[in-house]
Amino acid sequence: MGTAEKVYSLAAARVLALHAQKLIEPIQQIPGKPGEEVIYQTVKDLGCIQIDSLHVVERSQYLVLWSRLGSYDKADFDDLLYNPDKRRLFEGWQHAACFIPLEDFRYQMPRMNSVHQKHIEQSKWLAEPDNQELVRSVYERIKKDGALRARDFEYDGPKRSGWWDWNPAKTAREYLNAWGDLMITARVNFQRVYDLRERVLPDWVEVEAPSEEQRDRYWLEQGVRAFGICQPLQAADYSYLRRNFVRGHIADMTAEGIFKEVKVKTGDGSPQTFIVHKEALELLDQVDKGDIRPGRTTFLSPFDNLLWARGRDGEFWNFRALLEAYKPAPTREWGYFNMPILYHDELIGRMDPKMDRKSGKLLIRGFFLEDGIELHEDLINSLADAFRSFMDFHRADEVVFERKEDAQLGAKILPRL
Repeated sequence: MGTAEKVYSLAAARVLALHAQKLIEPIQQIPGKPGEEVIYQTVKDLGCIQIDSLHVVERSQYLVLWSRLGSYDKADFDDLLYNPDKRRLFEGWQHAACFIPLEDFRYQMPRMNSVHQKHIEQSKWLAEPDNQELVRSVYERIKKDGALRARDFEYDGPKRSGWWDWNPAKTAREYLNAWGDLMITARVNFQRVYDLRERVLPDWVEVEAPSEEQRDRYWLEQGVRAFGICQPLQAADYSYLRRNFVRGHIADMTAEGIFKEVKVKTGDGSPQTFIVHKEALELLDQVDKGDIRPGRTTFLSPFDNLLWARGRDGEFWNFRALLEAYKPAPTREWGYFNMPILYHDELIGRMDPKMDRKSGKLLIRGFFLEDGIELHEDLINSLADAFRSFMDFHRADEVVFERKEDAQLGAKILPRL
């Protein structure tokens, strides 16, 4: 059994992190096409999956599952969210806007209550009597007419700047959603469809709100399980918790034995203190002995859960994960939607893909390997396997490497697809 005195290698820490994130086995070793139960269990093991609207390839929430499961039927995932007979997931707020198992719904309630109180006490918009009436009217409209989306609320005022294009009725819906009075019952072309909570939430879901302390401890434990291994304060990063606010909880949970301190020899050669969940100590020793070996090669969404611990990409992989979609094009280093490339236990580079849905071509606008990465035979074969799975998931007929700098790589990979 591991102890705080033993010093583990950085390689062992990386493998434990990947194991916790279900990124160990080669995709071709996963039997069959995953169905609803496997998809649900994956989301449950991860705790939540971040939602994002960027759509140059499949949206991030679908990519996170693909990286772990290979090609699967997106309709099965959607059914878990939006089919009333199969609903086991919902849209809430945890790390950010996320898909979350309904069995964790109660842990959203402290935030709903505190946000409601804060809006009542501090919102200038809500202080306006006309806006208070608008909130009531929006709720009553949905109560009477059933589930509605944004286009069902007419707005003739000026267009706002920004991608959300807020208008008064949208503000009212977002308030009601934040308070838990409305939930997302469906999405049509990614546009939210709102309905009353009592018509969306299944009867079996527990709705007794925990205290904020109970919520925080639950999320911290979930975060450490999902990270596998992290610095103590990084446990807060898996949810939207502020590190300084939960520092005491982390110390208490360590003193109680829920978290165990371990030493890891980091990149500068000095042992640093990390924490693991008490149930992961035996697994860490197995990893350290070489009983568990990483074999996955895949592409990761910029919003992937593996990357949520701030600073761990540099500590563990000497890698900087950076979303560049919102940077001006001339200032981007790696591209609009650059996806980190995982090869076994290393992050070896990035690729910037775009799916041309009309032509069926998967365009690789840039493929960037880290310094010192050589294109040996196993890496080329592994990348080809990952591309085949990525193509299948996107129903792509062809891969095109657009940059002349990537021609050599393309010449080695394309014949193997």
